[in-house]
Amino acid sequence: MWRTAFLLLAASLSLSLARPHLHALSNEMVDYINKMNTTWKAGHNFNNVDYSYVQSLCGTMLKGPKLPVMVQYAGDVKLPKEFDSRVQWPNCPTLREIRDQGSCGSCWAFGAAEAISDRVCIHSNGKVNVEISSEDLLTCCKSCGMGCNGGYPSSAWEFWTTEGLVSGGLYDSHIGCRPYTIAPCEHHVNGSRPPCTGEGGETPECINKCETGYTPSYKQDKHYGRTSYTVEADEQQIQNEIYKNGPVEGAFIVFEDFLLYKSGVYQHVSGSAVGGHAIKILGWGEENGVPYWLCANSWNTDWGDNGYFKILRGSDHCNIESEIVAGIPK
Repeated sequence: MWRTAFLLLAASLSLSLARPHLHALSNEMVDYINKMNTTWKAGHNFNNVDYSYVQSLCGTMLKGPKLPVMVQYAGDVKLPKEFDSRVQWPNCPTLREIRDQGSCGSCWAFGAAEAISDRVCIHSNGKVNVEISSEDLLTCCKSCGMGCNGGYPSSAWEFWTTEGLVSGGLYDSHIGCRPYTIAPCEHHVNGSRPPCTGEGGETPECINKCETGYTPSYKQDKHYGRTSYTVEADEQQIQNEIYKNGPVEGAFIVFEDFLLYKSGVYQHVSGSAVGGHAIKILGWGEENGVPYWLCANSWNTDWGDNGYFKILRGSDHCNIESEIVAGIPK
C-alpha cells in the first residue's frame, strides 16, 4: 500500500514538474505551448489588458438549471466528415458575424442570441434575417443569473420561448430595436478602442422600448422560440442537432492557455482554469486527423482565428459537450 502511494505521489510530482507554472498571457506561455508541438498554435490576443478583464469575460455559470433533453433520432442520416453552417445556409448573414461582448461577462447571452439569430433565418428558409439582441437578453432576463457578472445559457433559451427577444445589432450600429450598449475595448496596445479593464462590469438597464427612430414597437418586435432544450452530451447527437437545425450554444471551462489560441485544434496544454465561457458551435471537421468542433467566440475578430476557434471533439474536452443548449423558433 505504501509503495503504491509513493509511486502515485512520484507520478503526480513528475507531472507537475513537467508542466511549469507560467504566467498567463506571457511570452513564456506562448513559447511553451508552441514548443510542445501540440495540435494548435499560440500567440498574443490580449497585449494590453488586465488579467481581471480576461476573468470577467468568462461569465457562464456551468452546471446550472437543465432544460428537457431532446434526443435526435438520426434514422438514415449520414453525417458528413466536415460540416460548416456558413456553407450550408449561405443566405443567413448572421452565421458569419463575430460579436464583441466588451468588458462584461455576457458570453451566456451572446452565445444564445447568436445561435437564435441563425436559427430564425434557417427555419424561415432565409426569409427572416434578424440580429437578435444580446442587450435585451442580458438586461431583461432576471432568471438568467447576474447579467454582466454571469448567467446560465439554458435560462437564456427558456427566456426566448417565454418572454421573447427583440432585434439589436452590435455596439453603435443603430441596427434593430436594442443594439448592444457596452463598447468594445482594445485588446492590443495600438488601437482606436478604449482600454480593456476588469472594473465595472455593470449590467445596463432593462428598457422595454426600442431606440429612437426604430419601428415597430418593442412589443411588436419580439421574436419567440417554440421550444428550448438540452442536447444530449453525445458527439453524434450534437452533430445531428447542428446538421438538422443550425448552430447551438455550448459552454466549457476556459484555461489560461485558451486565451492565447491562434490556430489549429485547441486542447488544454498549460495554465489554470479561468472560468466558464459560452460560445456558438456551428460545425465540425478534422484537421490533420484530429476531430474538432468549429466555434464562434464573442471577443471580436482580433482574437483567435478571426474570432473563430476549433476545439477537440468527441472526448468532452474541457466539458465542451456537456452544456449544449438549443431551441426551435416559433
